[in-house]
Amino acid sequence: MKTLSWPRRLAGPVRYDSSIVTMAMEVGSLPMRYALLVQGPPYSVQASHSALRFAGAVVARGHQLDTVFFYHDGVYNAARLASPPQDEPHLVDAWRNLHDQHGTALLVCIASGLRRGIVDAKEASRHGKEGFSLAPPFELTGLGQLIDAGFTHDRLVTFAP
Repeated sequence: MKTLSWPRRLAGPVRYDSSIVTMAMEVGSLPMRYALLVQGPPYSVQASHSALRFAGAVVARGHQLDTVFFYHDGVYNAARLASPPQDEPHLVDAWRNLHDQHGTALLVCIASGLRRGIVDAKEASRHGKEGFSLAPPFELTGLGQLIDAGFTHDRLVTFAP
């Protein structure tokens, strides 16, 4: 078990273990606005699954999770054609459920997506591709949105391999 120190807005240090983050809020404090940066692919490393679990903990504690930004290999979390075995979690569907239930924006870096073949219908047409691979409600966007999230949210938490 490790301990992190946080600003006085929290009622003490955040304690975490490998499975979930436990947060303590000061009585009377306002909910915090979170943004996540996911840099890991969905099934080969733990980053995506950990980000989903953290997202669930954030909203369960009454905070807002406004934005999830997928960058580098994290863009594979938005692959429309992902079909994991039935005994494994379907992370694309889990991200979609997060969006549907909490209105979280699911933003995909357009440069990282293009390099890895994750494109929406507009970009597919622009680049002469026959089909698109970006699952709705994921959106292609630029790095400016990530920078904006860093400035407009209380916390930007990164999940990387």
